[in-house]
Amino acid sequence: MKDKEIEQLISDEKKRQKKIINLIASENYVSDDVLKALGSPLTNKYAEGYPEARYYGGNEVVDKIESLCQKRALKAFKLSEKDWSVNVQPLSGSPANLAVYLALVPMSGKIMGMNLSDGGHLTHGHKVSATGKFWQQIPFGVDPQTEVLDYEIVREIAQKEKPALIVAGFTAYPRKIDWQKFRDIADAVGAILMVDMSHIAGLIAGGVYTSPFPYADIVTTTVHKTLRGPRSAMIFSRLEYSTKIDKAVFPGLQGGPHINQIAATAVALREAMGTDFKIYAKQVVKNAQILAKELKSLGWRLVSGGTDSHLILVDTWMNGAGISGGMASKKLEQAGIIVNKNTIPGDKRSPTDPSGIRLGTAGVTTLGKKEKDMIKIAHKINFLLRN
Repeated sequence: MKDKEIEQLISDEKKRQKKIINLIASENYVSDDVLKALGSPLTNKYAEGYPEARYYGGNEVVDKIESLCQKRALKAFKLSEKDWSVNVQPLSGSPANLAVYLALVPMSGKIMGMNLSDGGHLTHGHKVSATGKFWQQIPFGVDPQTEVLDYEIVREIAQKEKPALIVAGFTAYPRKIDWQKFRDIADAVGAILMVDMSHIAGLIAGGVYTSPFPYADIVTTTVHKTLRGPRSAMIFSRLEYSTKIDKAVFPGLQGGPHINQIAATAVALREAMGTDFKIYAKQVVKNAQILAKELKSLGWRLVSGGTDSHLILVDTWMNGAGISGGMASKKLEQAGIIVNKNTIPGDKRSPTDPSGIRLGTAGVTTLGKKEKDMIKIAHKINFLLRN
């Protein structure tokens, strides 16, 4: 590389990644094949529009790439082209969610989504997000005692507020979701049911987390978390919604798609259909549950008492060591363990320095860590935060 400054910084980042224990739930490590697709000459092509309907010439190859990515996406999640369509152009998860709302919810209409402090995402209608400025969020949370979803309360809120769309999904909720109950609630109030499966897409593809597709109208996901792909996103939709969603993505929000990103997504989807990936997904959950069990045995309070997925929320303040999430994150990073500070249900502290931390096992599992490693990591976390 002629640019030696950037070359050195890339080298520094490679070294950083090799010497740390990465427990950030939304990060992972992609394969060399994914990286090759991302860094390919596909970067050079502008492809505004959709396959067979571009605004520029010279797209005969990239049309095949985008179509192949779509076919693989449907196959990876066992979907039929007779019922489902998928848009693989969203640049990341936030614009994917924004596109769905833009397509299907009138401006100032009601979007019902999980509270940020209880595990929801900014783009589920939070006031600091554009999704909370253009639409009205109807929030729901977890039971303050059990810290899990109480579907009867969710139903009561929906019946009172009559949202146009309900978002089922999370960014920091460790338990499995009952998709059938969300479907029943949506049907009862005439709402569209959207599932944001960004965190659990790889677990669903790997067969270790219940699929939302039999119940949802729309499913959005990022590709770079448990699915182990590039930083990209996809929107799956039942055919009755597909045309509106495609128009919301382009020309509604985006111009030309990143074809190199789409090609890398196609590579990741092919990998996700392999036997090795299913073994990986099972190990991700095993590792998370062992890490949770060991932390709990060491005296740490876990939100909801444990996990059914790849992520764990640890209360470091209220019933822990009296250390804030921000302080805990910094302390662990100094010792080479990377986590993120995170709010917990009922949090009275600021989101910039909340009462907990979020841990995830997708990345360390990719690097080959097993149950015995999780026990060691739990003891290291405990030692660092209590001393």
